[in-house]
Amino acid sequence: MTVSQVKRAFKYRFYPSDAQAVELLRTFGCVRKVYNLALDARTQAWARQERVNYNATSAMLTAWKKTEELAFLNDVSSVPLQQTLRHLQTAFTHFFGKRARYPRFKSRKRSRKSAEYTTSGFRFRDGRLTLAKMAEPLDIVWSRPLPDGAKPSTVTVSQDAAGRWFVSMLCEDPAVQPLPATNGAVGIDVGLSHLLTLSTGEEITNPRHERRDRTRLARAQRKLSRKAKGDGANRRKARRKVARIHARIADRRRDLLHKLTTRLVRDNQTLVIEDLTVRTMVKNHSLARAISDAGWGEFRSMLEYKAAWYGRQAIAVDRFFPSSRLCSVCGSVREKMPLSVRTWTCDCGTTHDRDVNAAKNLLAAGLAVSVCGAGVRPQRSSPGGQSAVKQKTPRREP
Repeated sequence: MTVSQVKRAFKYRFYPSDAQAVELLRTFGCVRKVYNLALDARTQAWARQERVNYNATSAMLTAWKKTEELAFLNDVSSVPLQQTLRHLQTAFTHFFGKRARYPRFKSRKRSRKSAEYTTSGFRFRDGRLTLAKMAEPLDIVWSRPLPDGAKPSTVTVSQDAAGRWFVSMLCEDPAVQPLPATNGAVGIDVGLSHLLTLSTGEEITNPRHERRDRTRLARAQRKLSRKAKGDGANRRKARRKVARIHARIADRRRDLLHKLTTRLVRDNQTLVIEDLTVRTMVKNHSLARAISDAGWGEFRSMLEYKAAWYGRQAIAVDRFFPSSRLCSVCGSVREKMPLSVRTWTCDCGTTHDRDVNAAKNLLAAGLAVSVCGAGVRPQRSSPGGQSAVKQKTPRREP
């Protein structure tokens, strides 16, 4: 990968003026309206066994703007409206490719409030960003500088449930380039008592961010439940307080995962993890809260894209590989091992820590993957691909 091909999104918080906030909220509403109208039109066409693509929905948008009922769509920039049609087209492409479910309608209360602007919808000069339909630039808190000479290709403005405003700028980052090669290799076993256990024996404590704020969160949720249903001011304030606690938890979790994944990628050439299906695991109601708080899926996503950025190799071993039940010394496999068993002694006399032993086995399996070239991500990128732990010697015909 060449350096010029690496693009990063730089996200900053900003504080809009009253007029800018009104304009952005109006834009969010129009984006949601256009998305839902286009999705409804495509759904009805699908029922008639007709195909509607982006060009057709773009023509529909032009017609909608000319109607009296939807004339308000002319009051906002057309760029975010076109972008939401492109996003809908992408959603259908993933659906037809069997990579996602059928697109769903956006909700005013539950869906993310955002609008995406391309280069024709904003002006970026001398470190000041001005969006279309606005006279003044956004008051951005530059928590870190953009790369020298960076020119954003797209700008996404959003507001989270806690009421905070963010702007994300997609730029090419020449600072992202492959790191010097190293001989380091590590197996990583994720868990709940320890967030990560490495094949080196290092154990990283699970901070349990949600548990630390559980009392405050429960109190805020009880206050919210006592408010009268509807869009009253008191209920909005209570809902915003709950959202701020959730945002605090998510921010701390994301910060820790960024620090851990960056350190692991810098120190190791090969990183091996287990191909866990977190979406299925959280259906276990006894562990769902703890698994969600650990952020296993987010950890894997960060590890993989940072490995791709810096020239490292991230390998996911088949989830059916018995990493916990396999002795890393003699190779024997125990039939059963409940989660309550944290240490066990093999018949060969070796006493294992469950998580450290699993990390060592994952590393060995991952190194075998890198040598023999078997499928390393059977559940994501190569459905039906042969996994290293399931390989069989082909039978020879007589």
